[in-house]
Amino acid sequence: MSAKASVIKTVADALQSAEHFSIPYDHWILKKLMPSELVGEIRGLDFSAPELGGVSGKRELHNDQRSYFDEMNLQRHSAMTGIANAFQSPLMVRLLQDFFKADLDQTYLRIEYALDVTGFWLQPHTDLGVKRLTILHYIADQPNQSDLGTDIFNADKSWAKRTPFEPNTALAFVPGDSTYHGFQERPINGVRKSLIINYVTDEWRDRDQLAFPDKPVSAV
Repeated sequence: MSAKASVIKTVADALQSAEHFSIPYDHWILKKLMPSELVGEIRGLDFSAPELGGVSGKRELHNDQRSYFDEMNLQRHSAMTGIANAFQSPLMVRLLQDFFKADLDQTYLRIEYALDVTGFWLQPHTDLGVKRLTILHYIADQPNQSDLGTDIFNADKSWAKRTPFEPNTALAFVPGDSTYHGFQERPINGVRKSLIINYVTDEWRDRDQLAFPDKPVSAV
């Protein structure tokens, strides 16, 4: 089975067993999201975490140091290619669109390989705007990282809960007015590794971040 087909299968299985939570907003925990061998390959890729220089709160503050499943990296790393091809495929788009009731047709695939170190934090934000779906896929690979999950906030931005940072587990939600999430500053043992998977509209300005900048996804 190809990497693309394997990813589609594991995502489909993860959706079947997804845990749904409605408070403080609809979100899902997806387990065993991708083939374990593929996750291991991604985990082992030689990318460096941004040097924060004491500045954090928004990822875009370090745009010049961020890593993406972009055209260049897809040519270099077969594991990235397999994942990108899977999430680009009409079958995957239909699976996600039907499950989350999100309009993904004619959006663009954007996957970031996020590498976070101590000093990193994210203020509460919703992802509402050009993002149609957010999947935060955790690639924990160090001991004592279970407390590094995403912080979820109430509509008034008060803290509500924290997702467990478990290997090959993901938080997923459809961005809306109240989908506040972030990362409260706390010590990070080693590097906090995750994939940020988004489908974004044509209004996304940083086209170089997209996996296939000239090819919107199709559900048919």
